[in-house]
Order: sequence, then structure tokens, then C-alpha cells
Amino acid sequence: MATDMRSLVDSSRGMVNRNIFLEPEIYQQEMEQIFARCWLYLCHDTQIAKPGDFFSTYMGEDPVVVTRDASGKINAFLNVCRHRGNRVCRADSGNASAFVCAYHGWTYGTDGKLIAVPSLKEAYYDELDTSKWGLVPVAQIDSYCGLIFATFDPTAPPLKEYLGGMAWYLDNFFGRRENGVEVIGGTNKWVVPSNWKFPAENFGGDVYHVPWTHLSAVRTGFSGAATVRPDFTGNLISPGNGHCIIAIGPDDLTDPPVDVISQYERDIHSEVRERLGPRMDLTKPIVGTLFPNFSFNRSTSRVLRVWHPRGPEQVEIYSWAFVEKDAPPEVKEALRLTAIRGFSPSGTFDQDDMDNWQECTQTCRGVMSRQVPVNLQMGLGHEGFNEEFKAWASDYRTSESNHRAFYHRWAEVMSEDGWENL
Repeated sequence: MATDMRSLVDSSRGMVNRNIFLEPEIYQQEMEQIFARCWLYLCHDTQIAKPGDFFSTYMGEDPVVVTRDASGKINAFLNVCRHRGNRVCRADSGNASAFVCAYHGWTYGTDGKLIAVPSLKEAYYDELDTSKWGLVPVAQIDSYCGLIFATFDPTAPPLKEYLGGMAWYLDNFFGRRENGVEVIGGTNKWVVPSNWKFPAENFGGDVYHVPWTHLSAVRTGFSGAATVRPDFTGNLISPGNGHCIIAIGPDDLTDPPVDVISQYERDIHSEVRERLGPRMDLTKPIVGTLFPNFSFNRSTSRVLRVWHPRGPEQVEIYSWAFVEKDAPPEVKEALRLTAIRGFSPSGTFDQDDMDNWQECTQTCRGVMSRQVPVNLQMGLGHEGFNEEFKAWASDYRTSESNHRAFYHRWAEVMSEDGWENL
């Protein structure tokens, strides 16, 4: 009998059953209910800037290749040959006029069409209808602020609807200046023995851990993190649909303690305010998670993250540094270095976090341990809809209100087969 996912998450009491982090059956249902239906982040448009550019990634555990074809159109396909299922594109990124399967030579254009089959006339007697055997496309693809998303579900709501109130908060990360941002420095990839939900929820709302987990990193000068100071202000913000934002007060400083970065932020402040409007005088979004597995940080570093699930007990992290296109070269270089030092496989903050996520996952293996629920009761009953933020928000700067929103949405999507009730 199928597990009732709503019974595993009691957001009204702030309790989560730990089986959701370990059970293979639940993980498989996540692949079907969440990763095969939700809008998922693929890459940034600057990573496929020219015709022929491609980028290899995943949607859940399905390999996907994102391309810009000869006409300039952005496409995304299952990275799976239609003949025997071999992975077609083996490279992480690059530029190509076609993709040739290494197994039998079936060849596909950057628009996904099957354009060549060895021995088509002799072995297939010219009877294979190549027009029907192109790469399998995603059901929908769209972008916001240069961020490219896709879904396998043709019935999923449009991207703008899926983002909902989160769109303005994304503007705070990726739309502060007219020409937007670009990804620099390549892709960092590494595997952590953790369930994917632990890092997703961490970036979505865990201010509480910073003064404890990251204190040594902050003291060594890697960050000017406001959240270690006893006087910082802010809120945990839930714009809906499981999306989560950590925000500090508009006057709190959290940028990397590098003079050239601090001066840059002062120089562009008036431009940013004109673009984002008066709401930026109320709050400063610094970290967030777009449900289910796309996170971003513009506090101690400027990084994008995708938490690719690799079974119940593993997550593969894809991480990139991003900068504003119009930033001076010295600012871009400074931000690239802060991303490496703070948020990378060997970064000071990531090493701290990975240890915690790993231990939270591994203790779920115990028969008795799994009977002890996760406690997400911090700030319970002390949050509500904030008209100024146009979102649900915690009354106090430190809360687990976003965790409760994240897991409430998780249980909803896991339980509902259609989008009409979501």
C-alpha cells in the first residue's frame, strides 16, 4: 500500500518523519511526483550564448542536454539515444554542430532531429522514419532573468505562475542591473552522502546554524555575514509554492569583506533601487531556494546551486559563481575568488555544511533513530502574511517557518497527481 505522504509531514506542529530522507520507495516517488513534474533549473543563458553551444545536466536522475540551435532557439532534450539508450553527449559543455552516439553512430542536430543513421538504406531497407526518432524534448522550457528552466510535465503551470511571488526575489539576485548576470569560472561538481532535501532546506531558511556552524570561517575573515551579529534584523520569507528566502534588514551588511566589492555595491545602489522599487528599502534577500532543488546566495559569495538527487543518501552538487555583466573586471575577479574560498568543494562554508548534512542523513539509518521526528517548531505560530513583502514571513529573524513551508509543499506535490489542487 502506498505511503500517505501527508501523514509524514505535520507542518501545523512542525514535525517531519525521518523516513522521508531514507526510504527507497519515497525517493522513487519523489522522482515521479516532483522531479518529473516541477520546473527545474537547467543552466544560465550565458552558458549557451552562441548557436551550437550546449550544456549537459540532469532533471532528477534523467540526463538532459540543453542546446542553442542554429536559429538561436534554446532546446532541452533527454540525453539518451533513441536507438539503444546510450548517452549521446558525453561532454559537460561546449559547441557542436551535431551529437553523434558513440555506440552505433546515430547522429542528432542541435535541434534534436535525427539527421544520420549508419546503413540506413542497407540494414534498415530505408524503412526507418527518422522524423519520428529524434531526441525526446522536455515538455516545456522557459527562462526568467536568464535562468533557464524546464519541466517534463505538459500540464504543469507556466513558469511565471510557478514562480509566483518568488519572481521579485529572483530579481534581487539576478536582475539588479539592466544587463543581468553571467556565470563565470566553470562548474564545480561534487558528491555528498546526504539526502538532497537537507541542503535545499538549509539554503531556504536556516539562519540558526550560521553562528554555530560557520563561526570559525567568519572569524578568519572569509565573510562579513550579518547573521553572526546579535543585532542583525530580518525575516524568513515564503513567497508560496514551497519557495523560500532568507532576508536581512535593508541596512545590514553581508557582502564579502573585500573593499572593491563594498565600493561596487555603494556605486550601484541607486540604480538597483530604481529597478527593484521601494520594497528593497524594507528587506534584503541574501539566500534562497526555489522548490525543489535550485538555490542561490548573494551574501558571502555569489553562487548558484543545483542539488541533484543520487539516491536517498547521496546528492551531487553543481555550483557556479555569478556576477553582474556590467561589473568591472576587478569586481568579477574578486567575486570569483570569494565563491571558491567560501562555497566550493573545499570552501570554508561548504565543508562545515557537508559534515552536518551527512550526519543528519546517516543517523536516519537506525531503526530507533527514524522513530524520532525532525523538530521544526522554531517560531511556530509567529509568522503570517506580510503585505509589504507580499509573502508569508516570520516575525523574528530566526525561525523555521520556511522549513515548514518547504516540507508542506513537498507533501502536497508528493500527494497530488494533478496541478489543479496545488
